[in-house]
Amino acid sequence: MTAAKPSLNDPHLLVVDDDERLRALLTRYLSGNGFRVSAAPGASEARALMKSMAFDLLILDVMMPGESGLDLAGSVRGSSQVPILMLTARGDPSDRIAGLELGVDDYLPKPFEPRELLLRVSALLRRAAPVARTASGTVRMGAALYDPDGARLTKGGKPVKLTSGEAALLQLFAANAGHPFSRSDLCTRLGVTLERSIDVQVTRLRRKIEDDPKLPLYLQTVRGIGYVLVPDHG
Repeated sequence: MTAAKPSLNDPHLLVVDDDERLRALLTRYLSGNGFRVSAAPGASEARALMKSMAFDLLILDVMMPGESGLDLAGSVRGSSQVPILMLTARGDPSDRIAGLELGVDDYLPKPFEPRELLLRVSALLRRAAPVARTASGTVRMGAALYDPDGARLTKGGKPVKLTSGEAALLQLFAANAGHPFSRSDLCTRLGVTLERSIDVQVTRLRRKIEDDPKLPLYLQTVRGIGYVLVPDHG
């Protein structure tokens, strides 16, 4: 395990990759661009670091000996909503979808340009940051209530956990209730590269909001356009 010289004012990233050369390159590049960076060669070492330190974003390689990055991402999502960016040499779209279904926020295939990684990381951190000004008033969707000012979702009075991607998407919908967005527009506004990832995030949100996600009343599909949030009135 290695760690770059820390600066407490910088976001803290955890890079998990079994490729020692790439791990060192990412640590050096990211730490030279305004981030604190810790690195681990595998899932067990990453868990040890996460027990002792808080991280603002995780960068996980999919293919690692033993426990894969997807396995680690799934276990992290059981207790944390920290943004997760997956790195993988796999080109099969099914691998990307598998990660998104687990709650991974973004996906970057190897080989990649370091500048693109930096842009993806910065976009994820912006999405995860509290929004200073959002829609006013609580948004009611049946038993689900969304408080834009606190970015909190409850259903039946119980808090509902949202990933950073889901939270950013719901914030946007809530601030523009009744306004339909195309998938491409949502990708642009949220800094997402795959339109399919928007579909996955919407599906996950519906499971957390709707009584019957297969027959959504609130997060509706607009045929030929995209999606729209139609909350209760009054």
